[in-house]
Amino acid sequence: MSRFLPLSDEEREQMLKEIGREDLFSPIPKDLRLKEDLKIRSHSEKEVLYFFNNLASMNKNLTSFAGAGVYHHFIPSAVDYLSTREEFLTAYTPYQPEISQGTLQTIFEYQTMMCNILGMEVSNASMYDGATSLAESILMAKRIVKKKNTVAISKGVHPHYLKVVKTYLKNLGINIVEVGLKDYVTDIDQLKKRLSENSDIFAFAVGYPNFYGSVEDLKEIVPVVKEYDKKAIVITSTTEPLSFGIIAPPGDFGVEIACGEAQSFGNYPGFGGPLLGFLATTEKFVRQMPGRVAGQTVDLDGKTGYVLTLSAREQHIKRERATSNICSNQGWCMLRATIYLSLLGENGYKKLAKLNYSLSEYAKEKIGKTKHFKVVNTKPTFNEFTVQTDVDFLSFRAMCEENGVFPGVHLAKFGLDKDKFILTCTEVITPEDIDKLVNLMESAK
Repeated sequence: MSRFLPLSDEEREQMLKEIGREDLFSPIPKDLRLKEDLKIRSHSEKEVLYFFNNLASMNKNLTSFAGAGVYHHFIPSAVDYLSTREEFLTAYTPYQPEISQGTLQTIFEYQTMMCNILGMEVSNASMYDGATSLAESILMAKRIVKKKNTVAISKGVHPHYLKVVKTYLKNLGINIVEVGLKDYVTDIDQLKKRLSENSDIFAFAVGYPNFYGSVEDLKEIVPVVKEYDKKAIVITSTTEPLSFGIIAPPGDFGVEIACGEAQSFGNYPGFGGPLLGFLATTEKFVRQMPGRVAGQTVDLDGKTGYVLTLSAREQHIKRERATSNICSNQGWCMLRATIYLSLLGENGYKKLAKLNYSLSEYAKEKIGKTKHFKVVNTKPTFNEFTVQTDVDFLSFRAMCEENGVFPGVHLAKFGLDKDKFILTCTEVITPEDIDKLVNLMESAK
């Protein structure tokens, strides 16, 4: 017998009569209620499929150099196959460890891999996206440094992340001080000035790599913040954690909170979502960290088992005093990331990072020889960088699209410079694709 037992029309009418049909709609004024059936024509399955297939055929299949926070990487078929197995796809929050060992083990393995990647001691699993992970990281830092109410944020942080942070902090009495850029990385002199002028700063957040693609110098930034106040928290926000296959991770520099977006690990761009926020910290601050944490233990028979741990932080126990009020997370995206990273392995992860870097460097070299386009990053980059042009970008982009290429993300989209765009090279881009884009640049007027 099916476990789903639908109501009959008679049963439904009886239930509505018992509870009072009109009471269901009492909040809606009578003159606004629908007085007749909706005049919507029904469609057959065939007609619906035909309609959406026609819509899908209108999409252009372009070679895309887009990035700026969401990235297109090659995803092995095993990620799709394994992640869509019923036991994973329908898994619920693993509050009952007795029947959730598979989900809990996946969470534990994800946390372990993220700690290794970030050079941190503890990771959660997980956050909604990179923007909310940064906002939650700032709130976490505020809980650690209780008596101060100002956070300093580099303007190299992703603009969308900064907007979300401002929304989070607007009514919490936490002030924001922005630190400007010099040569597309944090202006160290301005950072020192902001810190010296304001004794109320409890944390500094910096993009690593930053929104413009530049790799910030944490070796210089962290000591500056710690010289100001040893208790001040340094937060890194990362949109492309694949970069840590080739550059030193945040933990190597004494960063206390590393957060960001892990969509590039086994998740498709998906027109901007769903995304996978990550957050990692030191063991010292684990009780202030939001989000889910799985731990490994042994049962009475000595067999390995997994459980949710540090539950006293959660909203169902501590309510408004909880450090974690996240009622859901990106568990399925986290699962895909775990499978993807497992398939890559440590060596594959590093090789993939080097491939992304080499393609980007090849593109930078080629673009540097064009007449109307210039790479503005003076500091090292990973797989994306910022390009300035003296031709109209929208006209150039239209020409590129006619030739099957999307050249990058216009900074005007973020309310920034109209003459600049971010160009990204991942492993799905070939040297021939880069040559084609450069040829289009050379023909631009």
